[in-house]
Amino acid sequence: MSGDSFHVHGPHDHELEHAAQHAAEGHHGIGGGSLTNQVAMFTALIATVGAIFAYAGGATQANAGLYKNNAAIKKTEASNQWNFYQAKSSKQNLSELAAVLVADDKKPAYQKEIERYKLEKAEIKLAADKLEAEATEWDHKSDEQMHQHHRWAQATTALQVAIALAAIALLTKKKWLEWGMFGVGGVGVIIGIAAMLHV
Repeated sequence: MSGDSFHVHGPHDHELEHAAQHAAEGHHGIGGGSLTNQVAMFTALIATVGAIFAYAGGATQANAGLYKNNAAIKKTEASNQWNFYQAKSSKQNLSELAAVLVADDKKPAYQKEIERYKLEKAEIKLAADKLEAEATEWDHKSDEQMHQHHRWAQATTALQVAIALAAIALLTKKKWLEWGMFGVGGVGVIIGIAAMLHV
């Protein structure tokens, strides 16, 4: 048992092995080359491209989550600023009430407090508005990354279907399946290019 090893085959490994064993049989497909050679090359190429697309899809999904988290942090910070703003408003209201109720010689002191609270509220509002704008920007970036992730996922799925069609084409020797594997593979690559271009 020490010399034994366990290997898990991918969905196309068996067909690649089969293609390599029968490459000299001369089954001709599209373009005049042997069907097994064409399918083997196509499968290897599409599997490689599919792995790249899957990695890119995972990366964009991770980015989307990170950006959404940043948006939540900014929203929380903005909420804290608005709570601070409300506290200053309450203090300003109390000072305004006091300015009405106290003797005339004490009114200027309360009026200064009112003006101070107005200035502080204006600064707090600017900070809160800025944080809300940043939260919106992070949300937008997250949405863009999720859209791109969906494109990568669609491209990867199309390439997986193309690999399955390649295996069936190899087993059945049907030319229309061979055309289908090239067509679906081409669609997958086009969707991948769209993902790359953020379309």
